[in-house]
Amino acid sequence: MRLLSAFVVAEKCLFLKWTGRNYSSVTASDLAFVPSSRPLDSIELEELQDFVLRSKKLFVLTGAGVSTESGIPDYRSEGVGLYARTARRPIQHSEFIRSAKGRQMYWARNYVGWPQFCCHQPNVAHDVLSKWETLGKLHWLVTQNVDALHSKAGSRRLTELHGCSHRVLCLGCGDVTPRSHLQEKFTALNPGWTEEAHGIAPDGDVFLTDEQVKNFNVPSCESCGGILKPDVTFFGDTVSKKKVDFVYERVAESDAVLVAGSSLQVYSGYRFIIAAYEKKIPIALLNIGDTRADREATLKINARCGEGSWVFEGSMSTFPHCRLPIAQESLGDPSKSSLASHIYSIQNLKRTGIGMGLIPIYFVYVLSANLPS
Repeated sequence: MRLLSAFVVAEKCLFLKWTGRNYSSVTASDLAFVPSSRPLDSIELEELQDFVLRSKKLFVLTGAGVSTESGIPDYRSEGVGLYARTARRPIQHSEFIRSAKGRQMYWARNYVGWPQFCCHQPNVAHDVLSKWETLGKLHWLVTQNVDALHSKAGSRRLTELHGCSHRVLCLGCGDVTPRSHLQEKFTALNPGWTEEAHGIAPDGDVFLTDEQVKNFNVPSCESCGGILKPDVTFFGDTVSKKKVDFVYERVAESDAVLVAGSSLQVYSGYRFIIAAYEKKIPIALLNIGDTRADREATLKINARCGEGSWVFEGSMSTFPHCRLPIAQESLGDPSKSSLASHIYSIQNLKRTGIGMGLIPIYFVYVLSANLPS
C-alpha cells in the first residue's frame, strides 16, 4: 500500500508537469482581452483540482472571463475591458424598447459586428466543462454569457441566464428566429451599406457614429410587424422568475459550486452564490481580480480560466482518458495478475501522452509486490 500511495503521488506530480507545459500553448492573440495575472503555482493547482474531485454534483457559474480567451472582450476587466477602453456603455433595456433611434443604432452596430462575433469558437474552458457533463461530474452549468460558446462546445445541462444573442425574439408575437436569418434581412434592406467599425465591444457590438447609422434600415417581425430584439437580457432588465427559480433548484441539488470568470458584480448571478453559502455548500472562485463573493468563498484562485482548466483537462480522477489506464486486475494484486494484464497496462501508458515517464515507476510497483513489506 505504501508503494501504491507513492505511485499515485508520482503520477500526480508528472500530471502537474504535463499541465504546466500546456499553459504556454495559448497565443498572445488569444489573450488580447485577458487582464494580466501571475501563473498558477503547484499548490493552487492541487487545491483547485481537489475541490472539483471531491464534488459529485458540481454546479458551475461562468462569466465573461471564460470567453475572453476566445477573443471576446468583457466589460469590467482592468485595462482591457470595455469600461477601461472607452466611455461607451451598452444599451439599456428601456432605451431599446422606447426609442426607434436607439434600436437603429443597436442593430446597425450589431450587423457590422455579427460576422466576427458569430464565428468565435469555444476554448479549453468550454471544452472541459462539456467533458465534465459527459462524464457525470457536472450537475448543472449556468452562464451569464450570451455568446453560445458553451452550446458550441456541446454543453446541454445548461441555463443561459441572460439569454443568447444567436436568437432573435419578436416582442409582439413572441416568435423566435435564428440571428443568422436576420443578418440576411439586414443585407437585403441595406444594399450597398458598408461601414467600418471603430473598435469592438462585448456581445457582438462594435462602435459606430450617429452619422454612420442614420440611413440604416431595421426590419420588423415578418409574422406580426412587431419589434425585433435579441433574445438577451439587456442592462436594466430582469431575468424571468421561472428561470431564476429553476437555477435555485439546481443549486440546492448540488454539493459544490465553482464560479469561473466572473466578478459577480451583477446580482442576477451573485444571488445563487448567496443561496449556496446559506446552504453551507462549498464555493470556489476562479477569476482574475476581486469578486463580490470573496468572503463567501471556500477557495479563491486568481487566474485565467483557461489556465485553471488545464488542471481539470488532465485530472486523472475526473477524466478516464487522461488517467493512467492501469488494468484493474494489476491494481488489485500485481504478484498474482497475468503478464497479459501488465502488457496491456504498459501499452496504454505509452499511448497516453502523460504516461511515458511512468513506465519505469509501474515496473517498480509491479515487481515490489513480491517483496516483503
